[in-house]
Amino acid sequence: MSLAKKIGLFAGYGVEMEYMIVHRDSLQVLPITDQVLQAEAGEITSDVERGDMAWSNELVLHVLELKTNGPAKSLSGLHQKFHGEVRRINDLLAPMNAMLLPTGAHPFMDPFTETKLWPHDSSEIYEAYNKVFNCQGHGWANLQSTHLNLPFASDDEFGRLHAAIRLILPLIPALSAASPLLDGKVSGLLDTRLEVYRKNQQKVPQIAGDMVPEAVFTQADYDARIFQPMFQAIAPFDPDGILQEEFLNSRGAIARFSRGTIEIRIIDNQECPLADMAIVTLITEVLKKLVAEEPSSFSKQQEIDTSKLSAVFVQCLKNGRKTEVTDAAYLEALGLPATPATVGDIWNDLWAQVKGSDAFDPETTQAINTIITRGNLAERMLSVLGNTPGLEEIKTLYRDLANCLSTNQLFIP
Repeated sequence: MSLAKKIGLFAGYGVEMEYMIVHRDSLQVLPITDQVLQAEAGEITSDVERGDMAWSNELVLHVLELKTNGPAKSLSGLHQKFHGEVRRINDLLAPMNAMLLPTGAHPFMDPFTETKLWPHDSSEIYEAYNKVFNCQGHGWANLQSTHLNLPFASDDEFGRLHAAIRLILPLIPALSAASPLLDGKVSGLLDTRLEVYRKNQQKVPQIAGDMVPEAVFTQADYDARIFQPMFQAIAPFDPDGILQEEFLNSRGAIARFSRGTIEIRIIDNQECPLADMAIVTLITEVLKKLVAEEPSSFSKQQEIDTSKLSAVFVQCLKNGRKTEVTDAAYLEALGLPATPATVGDIWNDLWAQVKGSDAFDPETTQAINTIITRGNLAERMLSVLGNTPGLEEIKTLYRDLANCLSTNQLFIP
């Protein structure tokens, strides 16, 4: 989300959704993003603007990003707009016997033989990453997410928003996990995408840190404690300085001071835009309350220990709603009783606090109720597949999910 001028807290929203392009029959990934963009624009390009929506390329040629074209004034109605873009792209893909596929990871892609990097403009950035990290792996080539960009207009607003995001970040995978399979089998995790993502740059661990960002609440502190150590660590591997930019930061939420936004990056792509936007809206409404200091003071929120937040995050990747939170200070900062609670219980309580907001229309309300009561998409997928599904069973499920995407309906087994 690029901003001509910085706007204040919750005055605009940038949302991005990444989808895989696959063969309609075999579901194999197809590296034809450039062909889709060319079919729409009439020339090879990395970006297509379509009014208040836009499309763009990603690192690999089988992934296409859909996004708001600049900040949207409201989240309301965005799921219909994203669905309209999905339908347009599927129309372009139909003559190629291809379609978009949702979820956080392709279930049986072999990234070591099937990865093709974007070869056109900005490819020098991708080549720099590839030289350092070898991008032929699931942690680079097979991870599709939904990003939420939230604005701030001052150092004070940044600090308050960053404090609130740090508290919510560890809990998000319990809502949004949608990648329980990799390499054609059940991985044992609900959010396998985030597990490979958090480890894909271990050669330079300062890039992703502990996923939950450090307790820094001013731009100067962020620069000193996050940016500068990261830039120093990458420098020996990046002699041309191509990666010495704020986009190098791979924490679960990253500050983009050049834009005046914080980008939340850990939401797995869901089965349809309605599900994505329901989750994004719930997160946003809870953040509004935290920033307004309704459950706890700004100073109280700043005190929560990063390592404890990170431990909850890692547990959530495997156990989702069943993850237990025992840290009394953390629970109190969320406005909850200081007695141990599961992340599922925490989301029940947070949803009860915000569900009356006019940010939720009947469709998003129903979607959140489904996710809260029936589980995240990974849990619903596993309820169909069990622990040892065959390839045909996997393909049948993902065809159902592709249909959910094309009709903008939640997957309810």
